[in-house]
Amino acid sequence: MTTADDVRRNDRRHVFHSWSAQALIDPLPIEGGEGCWFWDYDGNRYLDFSSQLINLNIGHQHPKLVAAIQEQAAKLCTIAPSFANEARGEAARLIAEHAPGDLDCVFFTNGGAEATENAVRMARLHTGRHKVLTAYRSYHGSTHAAIAFTGDPRRWPSEPTAAPGVVHFIGPYRYRSSFGATNDAEECARALAHLEEIVMYEGAATIAAIMIETVVGTNGILVPPDGYLAGVRALCDEHGIMLICDEVMAGFGRCGEWFAVDRWAVVPDLITFAKGVNSGYVPLGGVIMAPAIVATFQERPYPGGLTYSGHPLACASAVASIRIFEEEGLVEHSRRIGDEVLGPELRALAERHPSVGDVRGLGCFWAVELVRDRATREMLVPYNASGAAAQPMAEVLAACKANGMWPFTHFNRVHMVPPIIVTAEEAKAGVAALDAALDVADRFTTS
Repeated sequence: MTTADDVRRNDRRHVFHSWSAQALIDPLPIEGGEGCWFWDYDGNRYLDFSSQLINLNIGHQHPKLVAAIQEQAAKLCTIAPSFANEARGEAARLIAEHAPGDLDCVFFTNGGAEATENAVRMARLHTGRHKVLTAYRSYHGSTHAAIAFTGDPRRWPSEPTAAPGVVHFIGPYRYRSSFGATNDAEECARALAHLEEIVMYEGAATIAAIMIETVVGTNGILVPPDGYLAGVRALCDEHGIMLICDEVMAGFGRCGEWFAVDRWAVVPDLITFAKGVNSGYVPLGGVIMAPAIVATFQERPYPGGLTYSGHPLACASAVASIRIFEEEGLVEHSRRIGDEVLGPELRALAERHPSVGDVRGLGCFWAVELVRDRATREMLVPYNASGAAAQPMAEVLAACKANGMWPFTHFNRVHMVPPIIVTAEEAKAGVAALDAALDVADRFTTS
């Protein structure tokens, strides 16, 4: 019988972990999971309010999804991308059916980073231009080009990159407005004016694409003010620039919509997806394209591909996942949980804790921003803190885990992002665990 010590020994001896100093980590051996819960070998159970890496939208071990993978494995485990395949075609059809506007063709990848790389490649080839604009508060993946598109500090160790033509801009973030805005309308207008100025200085005729996370994920769950996405769409239309919406994290019910852009009725030229399309049961991502993009490659070969593009096991899991979404009303459920439970409960929690500076989110996608001083908005820990400087957040995270809830944390924020199947009772239990843990954060406040 396998024990926690067996798992830990093999992991420490042979597994190289991402984003980590190898000698400074001690990964927790996990034995199993079900629904919104997972547990270790000692029987400690945790409410999964991280959805692992904000990808487990449908929860752990959904029986219909597991069965679909087993059924496909018995039928055909793999086939090259050059062939037509039932699972691949049906997955593409269902994804296109739920995509906004006239986006109706899918290029499959193995994950989100490959999706953003291919979306930018498509935009560049379609327009004949080379520059791509992305936000500073963004994450688009860690492969060679995707890390160059990324705006946050994870980009720094990889610089200089061999991905020329990437220009970063500042997106809307009213709580910490770079534009001196005092309300959403001002933040929207000033952020758009800033982006328009960047386009002017860079030369609109040189810009292939503006790529944005529809709702910024890891960098703060920043919900754009009404009118911002429409303004970016109009700016792109004016100058023949492709609009790429990165929905790797925000899509497939996470924000209470099939795709987050649906909330604002904006249709991009390209959408990148991964994570929630099949909850990561098998690696899968992709790009959804408008007809004009597809037309570029009707007589001209697309110079890109992947051995496992549209892998049958992954596509079969996506088909099953989308049907589960439809049958169980999960998109509507996510919206309802956000509107009626997570939003109100987290805002009420903020009233009780001086360490909470801001609460924001949609659906099952929420951030609680922690501060030392509400008046000055000084962060609980500094931007990109590490070591001793990051200790207050480490203590808050440890308190959450001790209370049986495992959140996602980044910089000075606790992200409350449970699987979208979460019940009202589980959502309230998760907030209650955070409520208790914030007593730790309150000890660091100065006012």
